[in-house]
Amino acid sequence: MSARDLLGQMPSQTVGPYFAYSLTPTQYGYALPSIAGPEMADASTPGVHICIEGQVFDGAGVPVTDALIEFWQADAQGAYDQGEETNRRFTGFGRCGTGTMENGLFRFQTIKPGVASPGDAPHIHVIVLMRGLLLHVFTRLYFADEASANAADPVLAEVPEARQETLIARLIAPGHYRFDIHMQGDAETVFFDL
Repeated sequence: MSARDLLGQMPSQTVGPYFAYSLTPTQYGYALPSIAGPEMADASTPGVHICIEGQVFDGAGVPVTDALIEFWQADAQGAYDQGEETNRRFTGFGRCGTGTMENGLFRFQTIKPGVASPGDAPHIHVIVLMRGLLLHVFTRLYFADEASANAADPVLAEVPEARQETLIARLIAPGHYRFDIHMQGDAETVFFDL
């Protein structure tokens, strides 16, 4: 007879989070290399250079200071990096923990993505990992200053109009966007089942 037979099924548990030293060690000051960081483009990368910052909030509206945010995006011409380039001025992938800046802020330095497919609005794919999640969640980031493109985007059109605002990064200064992620509650960000 096994322990499971004696005890019954056990509930799932999350482990970690181990983001600081396993996925973003450089950001947290560990002497290990990071395969990705929040600086996704260097100064010579063609395109409009932008900064995107925000916070992750739990269901009570409290900032989450141990989440991990990942961005994946197209370059300024709308092409996704296939890992074949030897010049890594733009990676198309970034990773940032929320534990090193005040109030759990995350900040990415990147370029504004181009249109990847006809009809799409410029967007960034966003993945959130954090304590309490058994699986990471997926969402998208669109840009407030791309209203006409957003109106035609087929994925954004599938989201109820009242909830679309949760996917829009606000322009707070030239080249500087704010995108907050709410895990639960009235302002909950739209997440996609992929």
